[in-house]
Amino acid sequence: MAIYLTKESKVLVQGMTGAEGMKHTRRMLAAGTDVVGGVNPRKAGRTVDFDDRAVPVFGSVRDGIEATGADVTVVFVPPAFSKAAVTEAADAGIGLAVVITEGIPVHDSVAFHAYAKEHGTRVIGPNCPGLITPGQANAGIIPADITKPGRVGLVSKSGTLTYQLMYELRDIGFSTCVGIGGDPVVGTTHIDCLAAFEDDPDTELIVLIGEIGGDAEERAAAYIQRAVTKPVVAYIAGFTAPEGKTMGHAGAIVSGSSGTARAKQEALEAAGVRVGATPTETARLVLNRLGA
Repeated sequence: MAIYLTKESKVLVQGMTGAEGMKHTRRMLAAGTDVVGGVNPRKAGRTVDFDDRAVPVFGSVRDGIEATGADVTVVFVPPAFSKAAVTEAADAGIGLAVVITEGIPVHDSVAFHAYAKEHGTRVIGPNCPGLITPGQANAGIIPADITKPGRVGLVSKSGTLTYQLMYELRDIGFSTCVGIGGDPVVGTTHIDCLAAFEDDPDTELIVLIGEIGGDAEERAAAYIQRAVTKPVVAYIAGFTAPEGKTMGHAGAIVSGSSGTARAKQEALEAAGVRVGATPTETARLVLNRLGA
């Protein structure tokens, strides 16, 4: 099994005919993802050739769902149009919307997250690399050739650190890797993924990657202590970040004693989580815990 995305998932790509959408749709198809269509109202009725597969373009998400049974959409539209894209997908009844776009205004993210939740649509992102279930499907921009299927579940704020841990643990492999994004407001949280991995019989150990800013990791630590029985290993980025300076992601900022890497490490360790000092040490902790 896996969480959120499997080989049975049928994927639409909103913004497929743009440069980024084209590039990553080709990569998703190469990874075995069942991409059943793109969405662009101005190009509806056309098909786009990706090597040996012609993918139809629909005028709306609803049209795409009715024609193909799609249950996932990946959003590659500019920030100004992302709110409308997610709202359209939720109105159409899509189960999962993966929002890759960065630079979306926070008030737009708040609005479309609330709207999607009301309509039963799970949002991953924005400003995220998406998710991959190795050997089954890839929804987003995560490289598909750096790991293999396995027994580790990964949830991460950072795209780059997602890739590094996937590569460092390539000989063990992953059930699913989820990049939740580093914006101040995201649709799917560490806790959501922890709960899903806890219920997934094919996930034996969970890796959590966090970073400075906010209290998501502290809340995850409390949840782990209360509800997670599987071993969790973590890495927190940002131990050397200066106070008051945003580091990379919009949500990665320390204010006073709030949101520091040290506070997050202490909360996680108090919950029984082993925390690595570097990504490589984190991978070693995973290997040791699995006896590999």
